[in-house]
Amino acid sequence: MTTNKMKLEESRKSEARMKQRMWKTDPRNPAKVNSKNSGPVLRFSPTAWAKLLYFRDKTDNEIGGFGITEADDLLFVSDFVTVKQKVTAVSVSFEDEAVSKFFDDQVDLDRKPEQFARIWIHCHPGDSPEPSIIDEDTFDRVFGGCQWAILFVVDRRNQTYARLSFNIGPGANILIPVRVDYSRNFDPSDHDRWDAEYNASIMPEIRLSTNWKNSNEKQESDYRDHALPYDFAEELEQMEPEERRFILDEFGARQDPWDDEREVIF
Repeated sequence: MTTNKMKLEESRKSEARMKQRMWKTDPRNPAKVNSKNSGPVLRFSPTAWAKLLYFRDKTDNEIGGFGITEADDLLFVSDFVTVKQKVTAVSVSFEDEAVSKFFDDQVDLDRKPEQFARIWIHCHPGDSPEPSIIDEDTFDRVFGGCQWAILFVVDRRNQTYARLSFNIGPGANILIPVRVDYSRNFDPSDHDRWDAEYNASIMPEIRLSTNWKNSNEKQESDYRDHALPYDFAEELEQMEPEERRFILDEFGARQDPWDDEREVIF
């Protein structure tokens, strides 16, 4: 086999391996989850997963929040937490003060930024988990300064999209599988508490327009504010100096979201 043919064959194999990582399946189906040693997997506790779907099914709008993880397992989402936000069928807009309070509360619980500010979770009311242009712009703008972060979307049919992004060195984006992890103890559903959080946080917004012939630039501008606050630095300014320094120090510390023994195949 010639050198060119060998390179072409290797390229095809590499592409096939990458396609195997592009999971858009029901995460409750363990048959479609990679084995432990094949790379990172975003895992949800049954309670966190149930809460996320409960919030999703209460509205025809998008809903966003943050994944809370354990200090020793940064890819295991133990809780899904929302903050006050305005929502439409195509957008989510977090209130700045609500994000600041969320950060304060998490620091008070002795959590580090990688446990509460690295996994952005939201749902799509339609039949596609693919990130929108607004999603991509928001993720790049808000999480682009983090060493690593995850963009996660679940749609109405439980199809999921999870992308692990590295923003250090040469950078990388890896589509990773998702599953619900029943191997740990988990709490029961708490609809009363979830309803209270939903009613306090989720504010549907009706956007009416009499001019549907606006330019694409104008339409994009209309929805650009429907996302996370412009950047975390503005939110951190409202914290006490000690807490702000703690957050900034932690953002500067490298954290590997899986064991050193695991290997990611590109």
